[in-house]
Amino acid sequence: MHYVDSEVGRLQAVLLHRPGPELARLTPRNNDSLLFDGIPWVGRAQEEHDRFADQLRTRGVEVLYLTDLLTEVLQIEQAREELVDAVLADIRLGDTLRRRVRDHLGYLDPAGLTRVLTAGLAHDEMTPGSGLVYRMMDRRDFVVDPLPNLLFTRDSSFWVRDHAAVTSLAMSARRRETSITHAIYEHHPRFAGTETAYDPWLEPLEGGDVLLLSPGVLAVGVGERTTPAGAERLARAVFAAGLAHTVLAVPIAQERATMHLDTVCTMVDVDTVLMYPNVADDLVAYTLTEGDEGDPVVHGPDPFLVAAAKAMGVDRLRTIHTGLDVVTAEREQWDDGNNTLAIAPRVCVAYERNVETNAQLERAGIEVIRIAGSELGSGRGGPRCMSCPISREPLDPARAE
Repeated sequence: MHYVDSEVGRLQAVLLHRPGPELARLTPRNNDSLLFDGIPWVGRAQEEHDRFADQLRTRGVEVLYLTDLLTEVLQIEQAREELVDAVLADIRLGDTLRRRVRDHLGYLDPAGLTRVLTAGLAHDEMTPGSGLVYRMMDRRDFVVDPLPNLLFTRDSSFWVRDHAAVTSLAMSARRRETSITHAIYEHHPRFAGTETAYDPWLEPLEGGDVLLLSPGVLAVGVGERTTPAGAERLARAVFAAGLAHTVLAVPIAQERATMHLDTVCTMVDVDTVLMYPNVADDLVAYTLTEGDEGDPVVHGPDPFLVAAAKAMGVDRLRTIHTGLDVVTAEREQWDDGNNTLAIAPRVCVAYERNVETNAQLERAGIEVIRIAGSELGSGRGGPRCMSCPISREPLDPARAE
């Protein structure tokens, strides 16, 4: 059974994407538009990711790879058609090139199609032909864009109890990612019968902005990637399905360094958060609860830590700060020091480079599993960003039965 009701329940199964040929498509010419701050060394990124996955396995976590699930799903004709249609929906193609792309994809076996869906299709990888769009393309352009951000599986989906939420990604370079995630949840036998709490055609909402603070309480960052309308839509959905009783909408700065809520705050215990101190005192929350006729009732804003503790039914949240001074905190927040993945209460995975933040965690009694991230971090994402938990040991056993 797939079930997640918190950020910290013992992790049982997780969805990862091992970086592949899509990262080799990044160049100084396109890395900005594909949302990477650098050009990663692909081989080293794969080694770092393999060690990350191995650390999870040694703790008893089942690791599922997105490309394996995708290849299996592409053996199902309906799923294949849906995923090809998502590629062909690109308005840049025009009718002539669209027909050629459909023909090209039609000859590929599931493994070959998986590669194109993830790593893209370059201009020179197609048989030259007629058509204005193809002939006017630069030979370095892509007919089908690669998806290097698939590495960050947290953003395209998350789970609330036994429901999968397939998100609506805000940036054009990432929108096709959710067609893959949606097809996997819709068609793969492992997820048969799974109900959804969100769909990719709705208002912008990204998984990195959603924290499951406790059973029934969600925090949703609103900023660069998630809109107020997305947060409100999610609140309506989880209230209607009985998945939550409170949603906290948390405004965050619309900047690259703070693109998601989990870049400034993650949970490391049932009552403990790791927070970026430069925003901790200013972070506020609007509290949404279920109202009449489906319209959420909105209260606040109130200080985030106060509103969160009240919604969770605890006296206060313990706070661990990133780094020891303003400069160190800013450096380590940029290097995803706040973006930890809890695999059990008081046990988390973090990048080894964030020395002071990790020391702070350990002084507070949190076990830190350190992983390398010199190459993985070039897309601005840490262990939480790179993982989509699909099963955790419930903190609310009664609701899981």
